[in-house]
Amino acid sequence: MNAKPYPKYKASGVEWLGDVPEHWEVKRGRFSVRVNPPSEILRKLPAETEVSFVPMEAVGVDGGLKLDQEKPISEVGAGYTEFQEQDIVVAKITPCFENGKAAIAQGLTNQAAYGTTELHVLRSRKDMEHRFLFYVVLSDTFRKLGEAEMYGAGGQKRVPPEFCKDFRISLPPRPEQKAIADFLDDRTAKLDGFLEKKRALIGKLKEKRSALISRTVTKGLPPEAAAKAGLTPNPKLKPSGIPWLGDIPVDWTCTKVWIHRVSGNLELQDGNHGEIHPKAEDYRDDGIPFIMANHIVSGQIDFTRCNFIEEDQAESLRIGFSKAGDVLLTHKGTIGKVGIVQESKYPYVMLTPQVTYYRCKRALLNRFLRWQFESRFWFDQLKLVGGLGSTRAYIGLLHQKTLSLILPTSDEQLAISDYLDIEASKIDRMIQKVETAIEKLTEYRTSLITAAVTGKISVQNIRR
Repeated sequence: MNAKPYPKYKASGVEWLGDVPEHWEVKRGRFSVRVNPPSEILRKLPAETEVSFVPMEAVGVDGGLKLDQEKPISEVGAGYTEFQEQDIVVAKITPCFENGKAAIAQGLTNQAAYGTTELHVLRSRKDMEHRFLFYVVLSDTFRKLGEAEMYGAGGQKRVPPEFCKDFRISLPPRPEQKAIADFLDDRTAKLDGFLEKKRALIGKLKEKRSALISRTVTKGLPPEAAAKAGLTPNPKLKPSGIPWLGDIPVDWTCTKVWIHRVSGNLELQDGNHGEIHPKAEDYRDDGIPFIMANHIVSGQIDFTRCNFIEEDQAESLRIGFSKAGDVLLTHKGTIGKVGIVQESKYPYVMLTPQVTYYRCKRALLNRFLRWQFESRFWFDQLKLVGGLGSTRAYIGLLHQKTLSLILPTSDEQLAISDYLDIEASKIDRMIQKVETAIEKLTEYRTSLITAAVTGKISVQNIRR
């Protein structure tokens, strides 16, 4: 794209905005935008009229509304956010605001809607093209400055309506606003097409990784890899005893977690047996890590995300302790994340009620157990007992002990773990490469929008 600046600029008088094109105006939002206005269309409709209903999950990131819900006006009434066709809706609560949840309201049933109370509604005045306003809302400056103005605590921080009213908009003449919006409609659509293809590629790579792991931990190594590891290629098979699993190699066994635990080869515990848990004021910059589900990343603990408490306090709390080598499994809320506690400077880690540790002994290799926990065989069992997909999804220790394990010989567990360490990592690197490309495209998309709506580039003579 050969984007050029405008021929002449002037000082905007706003530090973060800098210079703007000479013929543009700089206005506070309130002079060109109505913030959270009532819907004139809604007020004119009979009470039995159905209109669109928009929960937060129906608001897209960087545009788009999922309009698959409708409700009669009489059933909704007060307590929801009202808006109408061509309004701009933007999430006001963290992290939805920072993630860019915002959309143009279009295609609404009877041109009106009720939505979640966590939305701000922006309605253009006569001097503002509504699509131009939409791109202002998606700009990097709007997001960053809005984030800085949030009030509240933790996950309840919100952007106040005053921010939208006082935000400085650099405003070109309305025909030029339309030209900028047309340009951004075209360019963002093309970028979104690229992004969609790359996300689809990630989906295919993840499916390939899952199939690789599942096939290997339930059927054994591919013939060539088995021969290289000194194992018998294409071993004889026998019924596993589990109808949906089918056959397994003849030297392997299937057993329940609780049986294997009783045999002395496996210990498991979670963080749910403590009576007292650390509070926010107990957290320190260092000490003993307190592990939650979102701290398990790429099969390990990301200690940079963790909270810490003092060791003396950690020892006084009767909470699950885990040490290097333990396999972690999340079993509450986010179910099925798996990792191994890696060697670190910490003598042990503490677990929240979201996480179970499995400690392998003698006949069971922790690396193999980690890979088995990433297989469809294991995940299908979690779905059966844990209510996956429910907001109350939970698999306690008693249910975990009823799950089945596949146990190859010790030599095969080691060979399978070595093989998957290499082959799954190859796919992980490909996924990371595509994710990096997505991140760069997304950053470019945002920077292009920001440059266009702040006048840093002129779109008038750019070829589409």
